[in-house]
This record gives sequence, structure tokens and C-alpha cells, in this order.
Amino acid sequence: MSDPTMKAVLFDRYGAPDVLYVGRRPRPAPGPGEVLVRVRAFSVNGGELAARAGRVRLLTGRRFPQRVGLDLTGEVAGLGAGTTGFTAGDRVWGVLGRTSGFGSAAEYVAVPAERLGQVPAGLDLVAAAALPVATTAVTALGDKAGLRPGERLLVRGAAGGVGNAAVQLGRALGAEVTALARAANLDFVRDLGAHEALDHRAVTPAGLGRYDVIVDTAGSDLTAHRRLLAPGGRMVTIAFDLSRPVASLGAIAASAVHGSSRIRFFSGNPLRADLDALARHVEAGELRPAVDTVFPLKETAAAHRALEAGGVRGKYVVRVD
Repeated sequence: MSDPTMKAVLFDRYGAPDVLYVGRRPRPAPGPGEVLVRVRAFSVNGGELAARAGRVRLLTGRRFPQRVGLDLTGEVAGLGAGTTGFTAGDRVWGVLGRTSGFGSAAEYVAVPAERLGQVPAGLDLVAAAALPVATTAVTALGDKAGLRPGERLLVRGAAGGVGNAAVQLGRALGAEVTALARAANLDFVRDLGAHEALDHRAVTPAGLGRYDVIVDTAGSDLTAHRRLLAPGGRMVTIAFDLSRPVASLGAIAASAVHGSSRIRFFSGNPLRADLDALARHVEAGELRPAVDTVFPLKETAAAHRALEAGGVRGKYVVRVD
């Protein structure tokens, strides 16, 4: 590693996907408790689309260039002082923390060791990049909703990155799974394990039945969908409607009066234990990566454009050569 710089995806102003470009940045050095990862792949996530477009500029600020990339797979290239649990060459995956911001769309990234886990043996690192955000589905169905065998599960946005994992895990946990997705993706979510797959544009909440657990990845019409809960039901959402943020957050807050049947909102922030749980599901054959398309690093803008267009089946993954 004689070159002190690396390739990274950057943008110098907020805007459409075309603002993204591959530039050069100083290669990071791992600090105490950190791991330097040679990145092999990452996926494109909705949160970074909003950040790139400037919809959350109160959080991201106006200092440029800014970075993209939230999750990653790769190999350990170095260890900071006092870092334990990994050795050079280990195959790892993880999700950058809330305080770290974006930045995995690069050849190297320094990551706190507690935010990395070991990739299951035999799993290709490019395909594996579709899975780190699936820790959100693991947490939603487990810690947040406590899904039990025999319960009825509704997944909104079932073809997306978190939704497809929720369908697979729900089936593996013994639930009766109903998936809402675009008409073109109904066969896809059935193949993932959904017992019933419905076109979300052709049905309304009033036309659906009752469910013990609802996992929502859309963030819209939250109150209408909360009304579908059976007695003792639980609803978890990982999104709110950025076009109507006040209404969405208001619906979440107002649902507190319903006690255990409230809308539970959380943002995935996985640590090593969560990544290890994810690996166990993969090793047990309960979860497999769903990759729609693999893009080279220089076409990261095209991957952003594709996700914004809608209709993704699983994840768009970017390969870092």
C-alpha cells in the first residue's frame, strides 16, 4: 500500500445521482479499536439517496466533498491499537455507525471493530453485500415484534433490501407471511417464501385482513396500516415519509396511546452481536442474499438512479475492484 490515496465516491453539491463521481481521498489509518477494511462491495440504501439529494441537509451540513456508502463487505487490511477479535485477511461485513456517517463507497474504510462481523464461509463477498442491512429485519422481527410461530405477518415493501429479508425470516420463524410489493415483483417475493403476495397498488389497507405483526419499510399511511393489527398485535416501521415528515412522525407519536399496539419506529444500528445473529441465519439456510444488479464502482451514480426509479428486487450492489 505505497499509494497514500484511494478511490472513493464523492459529491461536491447536493442533487441528482449525476453529482456523484469517483475521486481520490487519503487512505484512512485505523485508530484505536478500529479495523482497516479493504472494501470489496457495498449496497445502495435509501438513506444515502436522501442525503445525496439534500433532503436531510440539516444533519449532513454544507461541507464538501461528502461521501456515500453505508454498509460493506471486505477483508481486514490492518488493525488499530488495542483492536482484538480480527486478524489480517479476515472476511468481514458491517454497517457504519450513526456517528460515522457515510463512506464505505471507497477502496478502504476504517471501521470500529464492534461494527464488524465475520462473513459466513463460502458466501461470496459481492453477494454478501446485500445482507448487512438485513440485521434490521432480524431486530424488527425478534427484539421489537417478538414474532412467534403461527402468527400472521404483513411485510410492506417486501421486495426491498430489508423487506425481502423480513419475508425470508418470517417464513423461517414459522409465521404466515403476506407480502406487499409491486405487481412485477410478486413472483419474486413468493419465491422468497411469502404465502400470499399482493400488489400494493391494487389493494388498500381496508381490503386487507388482520395481522399479528406488521413490518413496514414504506413509512406512508402508517395509521391506516396500524388499524390492521389483531388484538395484541405489534407494528414496526423503519421509515417515515420524507415528503410528509411531520405527518409521519406525528402518526408514530400519536400511536403511543395504543400501548403495545403502538407503531414502533427504529433505525438499524447493528453491532457485532447483530451481525453474528445474521450469520447464524445464513448458515442455517434461513436467509440468502437477494442481489438485483451488480454495478462497478464507476457506475455508482447508475445504482443510485436505479434505486430511485423503484422496483428493486433485493439490493443493488456496487463492486469495488
